Amino acid sequence: MVPTDTEVPAPAERRSVPGLSPSRANDFLQCPLLFRLRVVDRLAEPASPAAARGTLVHAVLERLYDLPAGERTPAAARAMVDGQWAALLEESPAYRELFTSDEERTEWLASAGTLLDTYFTLEDPNRLEPRERELMVRTQLEDGPQLRGIVDRIDVAPNGMVRVVDYKTGRSPRPGFESSALFQMRFYAYVIQRERGVLPALLQLVYLGDQQIVRHAPSEAEMVTFEQRVRSIWAGIEDTARSGDWRPRPSKLCGWCSFKDRCPAFGGTAPEVPEGAVELVLGVVPSGSGSAAPIPAVGTPVGAVGSPAAATGSGPLPA
Repeated sequence: MVPTDTEVPAPAERRSVPGLSPSRANDFLQCPLLFRLRVVDRLAEPASPAAARGTLVHAVLERLYDLPAGERTPAAARAMVDGQWAALLEESPAYRELFTSDEERTEWLASAGTLLDTYFTLEDPNRLEPRERELMVRTQLEDGPQLRGIVDRIDVAPNGMVRVVDYKTGRSPRPGFESSALFQMRFYAYVIQRERGVLPALLQLVYLGDQQIVRHAPSEAEMVTFEQRVRSIWAGIEDTARSGDWRPRPSKLCGWCSFKDRCPAFGGTAPEVPEGAVELVLGVVPSGSGSAAPIPAVGTPVGAVGSPAAATGSGPLPA
């Protein structure tokens, strides 16, 4: 059983500790330039209604378990929406620019309520007593980065079995395309096992967009393979950082990118890397010999010859 008094280290005060989260690992595999602009340059990105709704729904589901069992109802969850939205606006005033009218905002808030109603069709929160919610987990890899992320919920059964739960406000992936989401959950399982000495028995993704639950039982052998995978991804990041070859990797996902206007693959110009930023964030000193290799054409598959993925074996995430 996970001890109730297990403490998680406080967040690092300095950015000089090289770190990797599931999202940033996926960014690098998707597009090295995207990774650089988010992690090294730390460029601001505009808020989106979909992302803001996800943040709002997560906040309500976290607070829902502050209520005693028996009072966790759809009506109670909906009653929290306005208060949590006000709190998010206080924390991130940029959200105020998302809507052009009161009607638009009202419709958007109603859509968040609909997702919360869906949650109650998938789980009965009155039968659950989460051990932890919105938990920051982290572990330091020897000769590697600090792995870190935030787990939505950890449940512990009376027999000590641990379940890791993550809420998704979008739709579940099609069969055969669960790799990215499962990578995230394996990431959490690996960190929890290293820090707490117990491998979660079940990883559970709750998709509110289409009322689906994806479950996976990790194995010890899987964790060994996962560590090799993470180290391979980090080696690719370090190699790219040394060479300065943060080339874009165009794909169908480019249509969702906030930095398309700065991307050379679409006629833009990437900003200069801030002086000292690579070493500060990634712990790598660039060689200054950036590659002059051509930009791959739109549609070039991840892991194609000449891409950082091909060089490091860090292609598409495994299912």
